[in-house]
Amino acid sequence: MTSEFDLGALLAERGAERYELHTRYLNPQLPRMLHTIGFDKVYERAEGAHFFDADGNDYLDMLAGFGVMGLGRHHPVVRKALHDVVDLDLADLTRFDCQPLPGLLAERLLTHSPHLDRVFFGNSGTEAVETALKFARYATGRPRVLYCEHAFHGLTTGSLSVNGESGFRDGFAPLLPDTALPLGDLDALARELRKGDVAALIVEPIQGKGVHEAPPGYLRAAQELLHKHKALLIADEVQTGLGRTGDFYAYQHEDGVEPDLVCVAKALSGGYVPVGATLGKDWIFKKVYSSMDRVLVHSASFGANAQAMACGLAVLSVMENEQIVAGVRTTGELLRSRLTELIDTYELLSDVRGRGLMIGIEFGKPSSLKLRSRWAMLQAARKGLFAQMVVVPLLQRHRILTQVSGDHLEVIKLIPPLVFGEADVDRFIEGFAAVMDDAHSGGGLMWDFGRTLIKQAVANR
Repeated sequence: MTSEFDLGALLAERGAERYELHTRYLNPQLPRMLHTIGFDKVYERAEGAHFFDADGNDYLDMLAGFGVMGLGRHHPVVRKALHDVVDLDLADLTRFDCQPLPGLLAERLLTHSPHLDRVFFGNSGTEAVETALKFARYATGRPRVLYCEHAFHGLTTGSLSVNGESGFRDGFAPLLPDTALPLGDLDALARELRKGDVAALIVEPIQGKGVHEAPPGYLRAAQELLHKHKALLIADEVQTGLGRTGDFYAYQHEDGVEPDLVCVAKALSGGYVPVGATLGKDWIFKKVYSSMDRVLVHSASFGANAQAMACGLAVLSVMENEQIVAGVRTTGELLRSRLTELIDTYELLSDVRGRGLMIGIEFGKPSSLKLRSRWAMLQAARKGLFAQMVVVPLLQRHRILTQVSGDHLEVIKLIPPLVFGEADVDRFIEGFAAVMDDAHSGGGLMWDFGRTLIKQAVANR
């Protein structure tokens, strides 16, 4: 008897229940939050940097699935690679052979970081970080990993131990005995290294939370200190890697930086199949996998599966053939410069920062008395409410999807697909300026929505 399953028919029959199903069976707070801020849209399809609803309205995506959709949604080359690998009927994940696709992807990935030698493939960014933490501790024989305040490296227990945001850590102790440092503080790093028990420092070259870049020269100086004390440098490029900042990796913006371990994920998937990769030096891998008895000392059930490897190979091919990184530099500079020009126009806009297509827009205390009193009212209720006041009308009135860059931050982070173009820049700037005009007008729907957010913030205390 042949079984039948029609996915399209199932979605046609039950798709309208999406929010009810999530409320009943998954995280109940997600639909509640989406309903509250008016993000409970129904997107029917997606292409490139755009979503479309049932009426054919297009929405500009400035989140890229938190960086997963580096090449946009449904890139034809990646899509074809996925169809091809399924149609080949490969003998995948036998566990006791060596398929060619993982080796081919590792070879191609390593060409972009020639000082590194080997790759471990897992299933996500947090797994890539977990792998780096384990390898660093084993290779050095030391227990402690240093990380930066406000860092985000994942939410599994090991990666949570190097998460610099207390809101994620609260209630999940005890964690690993790791230590937070201020980003850029070389004296604090040297002080901890002198204790002799540090395996590594893990750092995002540009922090996702708040979009803060490591100070010039910090990564190179940190690397020298770490190596002097026989500790390792781990670069977390899960979000910044694969062209996001205008170089293939963000650490490459600083000459002489050669991390011992590099974590990548997100964009490597092509938006289809989860994948994570930990790149490292030969001696580290050989120390971890030191004998046949240790051949499976670190592995992942779905790691290096054929679908993920095919998508990764297609992504790298597209990036090279379509000169994605050069395009990111050009478009990112255009977007950042046009936003920076608005600072003198809008007193609530205090800073624009970032690299490539990873940009932070920060809001701050205005100078005029009327706006200052309203700003103070929002800050007293909950820091971060004004940024949320900007995010909501961008979606509701201009069909532009953005989000704040972290809890209690007055910062919006822009990480659109890397195929974002000049017309998309124009559209975002036009919508953003219209929202800023409303915010500075002294009245209007934005401040009405702000009062609603204040009531909710007070009720949730």
